[in-house]
Amino acid sequence: MSGGHGHDHGHGHGAVRAGSRHQRRLTLAFAVLAVFMVVEVVAGLATRSLALLSDAGHMFTDVLGMGMALAAVHLADRDRQDATRTFGLYRLEILAALANAVLLFGVAVYVLVEAVRRFDDPAEVLSGPMLVVALLGLGANIVAFLLLRSGSKESLNVEGAYLEVLSDTVGSVGVIVAAVVISITDWTWVDPLVGVAIGVFILPRTWRLGAKAVRILVQAAPGHIDLDAVRADLGGIGGVVDVHDLHVWTLTSDMEVATAHLMVGVGTDHHAVLDQARVILSDNHRIDHATLQIEPDDHHGCDEIHW
Repeated sequence: MSGGHGHDHGHGHGAVRAGSRHQRRLTLAFAVLAVFMVVEVVAGLATRSLALLSDAGHMFTDVLGMGMALAAVHLADRDRQDATRTFGLYRLEILAALANAVLLFGVAVYVLVEAVRRFDDPAEVLSGPMLVVALLGLGANIVAFLLLRSGSKESLNVEGAYLEVLSDTVGSVGVIVAAVVISITDWTWVDPLVGVAIGVFILPRTWRLGAKAVRILVQAAPGHIDLDAVRADLGGIGGVVDVHDLHVWTLTSDMEVATAHLMVGVGTDHHAVLDQARVILSDNHRIDHATLQIEPDDHHGCDEIHW
């Protein structure tokens, strides 16, 4: 590899500020749901409602998932000064999001299996207490939903928690409907039916969250970044004759990283090329963390590396 000029431009301070903001919102949502989770578990067992128990199960994954999310944000923030981890622990956020997806998937499958069993052997359900607890659960989920909504657009970790709360909100509405129907008609089969509906609603959203987390963990190029356009824009810089060894990946939510070798003609101002490349990557492609190597066009060897 030839020696060259490099440029590394990041937005770590912005990520830290965002992490602190996300941490505060996650903490509040965690506290609200943790308290009510206990209420739902006790009420679900007392009323023998599968719909309410499934909602309690989802709320449990909310609380557990948010606990992992908070731990990930805290550790990433605390570890950023550790020189032995050159990228910090930002990836913990993605691992937490993947774990949330796996938990949600497991709960949804359990509810579906249990609901099928109950269709053959319906359980008597206490619809009155079930309705009261479901209404309280809806209120708790709405509070958590509002706390996490804005952060879900900035952090995959928060998005995981947000999706759990969203599914739980829909679940609470389903439990309310089931309780009302049972109290009016005594149709106890509505309870497992709502449980199935909640599971079916959650599965595709869980799949998408897990797929996004896996895509980041295998360091695939972000879906919103056109690599051909990045290569063309860098190649269009005055003096650049070739762009190779281009890699773009996501380190964590809202933090894209790129490396590339730019081959330039002899006599080209390397500093000007680096400055233009930084502006292009940041303004055109939202990549603020880039390491670039400049190579003269009479140098050979680096472009032979392909991986």
